[in-house]
Amino acid sequence: MGAKKKLLQIKEAFQLAQKPHQNHAKLLAALKRTYDQLENKEDFNEKFIHFLKYAMIIYRREPAVEQVINFVAKFVTSFYQMQKEDGSEEGEEENLLMNYVFNFLLESHNANSHAVRFRTCQLVNKILGNMPENAQIDDDLFDKINEAMLIRLKDKFSNVRIQAVLALSRLQDPKDENCPVVNIYNILLENDSNSEVRRAVLSCIAPSARTLPKIVGRTMDVKEAVRKLAYEVLAEKVHLRALSIAQRVKLLQQGLNDRSGAVKEVMKKLLQAWLQFTEGDVLELLHRLDVENCPEVAIPVLNAMFSLSPLHELVQNCKHLDSRKLIPLEDLTAENVLHWRCLCEYLKSKGEEGEDLLEQMLPEPAIYANYLLSYLQNMPVLSEEQREDFTCFEKLMTKEFIGQQLIVIIGCMDTTEEGGRKHLLVTLQKILTLPATSTALISLLVERLLSIVKDDDRRIQIIAEIISEVREPIVTVSQPVDAAEIRKRELKLAEIKVKLFEAKEALEECITLQDFNRASVLKEKITELEHNKNDLIKEAEQPEIKEMRVEKNDPDTLLKCLMMCYELLKIMSLSKGIGPTINEIIESLILPGITNVHPAVRNMAVLCLGCCALQNKDFARQQLALLLQVLQIDNINVKLSALKAIFDQLMLFGIEPFKARRGNDSQSEDAHITAENCEEESETIEEGEETATIHSLLQLLSGFLDSEFSELRTETAEGIAKLMFSGRLISAKLLSRLVLLWYNPVTEEDTRLRHCLGVFFPLFAYANRSNQECFEEAYLPTLRTLLNAPATSPLSEIDISNVSELLVDLTRPSGLKPESKKSQDYQNLTVHESLAMKICNEILMDPTAPDVRIYTKALNSLELSSSSTENLLVLLNEILEKVKDKLCQRAIEKIKMNLTKDPNVGKDHIERTEETGLSERTQETDITLSENTIQNEEVNEVKSKATAKLKSTRNKAGKGQRKAAAEVRSVSRRKTGTTVKRGSESGDEIPESVPMSSSRPSRRAKTVALEKTRMNLSRLLNREADQ
Repeated sequence: MGAKKKLLQIKEAFQLAQKPHQNHAKLLAALKRTYDQLENKEDFNEKFIHFLKYAMIIYRREPAVEQVINFVAKFVTSFYQMQKEDGSEEGEEENLLMNYVFNFLLESHNANSHAVRFRTCQLVNKILGNMPENAQIDDDLFDKINEAMLIRLKDKFSNVRIQAVLALSRLQDPKDENCPVVNIYNILLENDSNSEVRRAVLSCIAPSARTLPKIVGRTMDVKEAVRKLAYEVLAEKVHLRALSIAQRVKLLQQGLNDRSGAVKEVMKKLLQAWLQFTEGDVLELLHRLDVENCPEVAIPVLNAMFSLSPLHELVQNCKHLDSRKLIPLEDLTAENVLHWRCLCEYLKSKGEEGEDLLEQMLPEPAIYANYLLSYLQNMPVLSEEQREDFTCFEKLMTKEFIGQQLIVIIGCMDTTEEGGRKHLLVTLQKILTLPATSTALISLLVERLLSIVKDDDRRIQIIAEIISEVREPIVTVSQPVDAAEIRKRELKLAEIKVKLFEAKEALEECITLQDFNRASVLKEKITELEHNKNDLIKEAEQPEIKEMRVEKNDPDTLLKCLMMCYELLKIMSLSKGIGPTINEIIESLILPGITNVHPAVRNMAVLCLGCCALQNKDFARQQLALLLQVLQIDNINVKLSALKAIFDQLMLFGIEPFKARRGNDSQSEDAHITAENCEEESETIEEGEETATIHSLLQLLSGFLDSEFSELRTETAEGIAKLMFSGRLISAKLLSRLVLLWYNPVTEEDTRLRHCLGVFFPLFAYANRSNQECFEEAYLPTLRTLLNAPATSPLSEIDISNVSELLVDLTRPSGLKPESKKSQDYQNLTVHESLAMKICNEILMDPTAPDVRIYTKALNSLELSSSSTENLLVLLNEILEKVKDKLCQRAIEKIKMNLTKDPNVGKDHIERTEETGLSERTQETDITLSENTIQNEEVNEVKSKATAKLKSTRNKAGKGQRKAAAEVRSVSRRKTGTTVKRGSESGDEIPESVPMSSSRPSRRAKTVALEKTRMNLSRLLNREADQ
């Protein structure tokens, strides 16, 4: 009986293993005793597998099943561990059970049931995972497991693939270049569609020279969890030196700017790991990031590291400051100065506590001003030969970078104290006038200077004085002496010598005669003559030196002056206007700079001119022609600056000020045309000229949409989008061009362009009804352009159906903002109803054209109400008669069925006014809103009820319409390979279905209609399959 009881322990063990709080160690020991006492091991193995099968057919991750799987894995591997501990000869027995289990699993891995495949891979994973680190298995078994799991990596169920990935983790050999596991891991990391599979691979893959680029690549995964795990793997398994500087910078840039907060938190873990590799030395870590070339990455890195420590610790750990609270000039490096700057900014951002500690990090403004001056005035000025020497140029770049950081630190200082502020201002002005000051420092210096001075007039005065000092410095000049001047001086000297000789003789006579009074007078005269003689001799020896102002016109000087002017104009209030000083700068510096031979000078001059034009409308109108000329003939960078300037002016002033002015505004009264006919004629001519001017301006600007330079295309598209969104410009033609540009395969690499337009379209369309009407007007021209595009054009690759879906979606009345819906009058046709008329007329123009299918599909997607039912039905009936394509006919019948399903349609028709005939409506291509105005409020109520019913009926429609709705919600560019998904932030949410009114159709009627729709769709699908 005891033996039988022990034989039953297998079943009992499996039952007990399912319990959540069961002690598996005791169960393992008990089952092991049963195994040891049995002579027929084969029988035990068969029963063991028999009970295991019950767990293997369950796919769901039930806790009881998971407990059994864990128990089985532990039991199978317990023999191996006991063998190692005891050193006994149990290898064969252990191998018998393990081999038996593995053989069963390997036979089951390709079972039809996905549950069995899943549990098979899971068990293989658990058994291999529970084996000790130094475990060994037979080569044959290794090869079989490897082969089976590699097959399961291609399983269609992602959970099976995940377990296969985990099972293979101990079978990979990173040192083997041809390891099949590593190869398949690399493929799965990049290509598997399931994010959990990619995560599983990331957790298993061993970092090596081959796999590291793939791991780094997953930091750009679309799924947050995968990105997060990729950074965790890099932090835990990859040494800092294994990554290149470019890879480190890229990882930090992406991670710290990631939209997910969880990924940003993991970045701190990565930074801490990298700090450990540099033994906690922050400056050493900065050195390994090459901060000179990427300060925009180093700054957030430092801020992230600062956030890990208390403020007082950060100040205590800053060891590179001396007793003056300054870094000695000889010890300044790119790393320690950037650390100093970032710590000062971080402390300043922390409020009162930070500002108290900031006093320990920074000296008084006056002391710091002298320190900055002493560093910047020793900046080297390289000759042309030295600039060609890379070492010299690199040293200069480092010094400039350090100088830039020192200037930025001024912004952290407290400049409320008058004395320190004045000294700082004087020092900054002095630095700006130094010839050694590089152009790379000018913008920052002026920005800091203007931030200290708050008054615009004072700012203008200071910058004008500095520009004057830089442009016309005082120079000492030695003047050559004229020959006549020399002759004159020699004659004067000879005359003095004669007088001196005569005076000396007279003195001798006086002494002889003892006339001492006269002798003393003569002696004084002789002394004076000696002085005059010596002065003349000195003048003859020394050339004449004069101080005078000399105007400098070299490119560096002009660029410095223009940069100072630009910084001033950027910060000036737009209400300031152009005063005499600014006007003088425009005449003497900016306008001559536009014609300068050096592109950098021209570019800065155009930027300055653009800022000046924003100050005064009349000045902007005068200089528009010059900017347009620059836009057409200059190089790409200057063109971009001119284009931005023009769009800024159009945004600020609108298009009105730039219309052509006919004649002079200040004409005398005698010049008036008195005759009425002449007045009308002159007004017509003037209007024509104004329209022509605007047309030519817009034509010139829109021409850059087709530019070969992507920067110009992007800037133009962005400018036009801004003008349209702000209401300065309304043009269906330009809107059509923007849609075509967005879809054009040529712009596939222009990320900024596509992002800008992708945000603009839904925001603009759903802002108000008039914008949707603009899209409605652009619908047919856009589709015609695509349909008529030649085969050689990139436009021929665009999926026209997809463009149609987008435009239909953007004109959807339900997408309008609630305030726009309230403000508009609903007694007229909706945008979709008007679009339906146009599409119907387009179909009737050529019923046999291949594009009729696209139009009928669009008609099916429109939101139509009862207000247009009668007119549409007439058109739809006519289309049914003329269109022969069966698919189109069925689609039209479906639309008719949806329109006629509403019982209120007849009532609506009786109450509608019959001012406009049906035949006229059929022939119209553009239906204006005013032609269908309904005055009666009751009709509006009936119509709104009918609309609600139609919407609810459409929500119950068949598979085809649901598919169309899904396509509209996620518009994909099939041809160009890009996908556009509109989120709720773009305002493209599909509205909830409108609640149905009390008089809804019966359930049976709806069921019949639904079945009918399904039948039609099945026929359609069968027909398409046959064709």
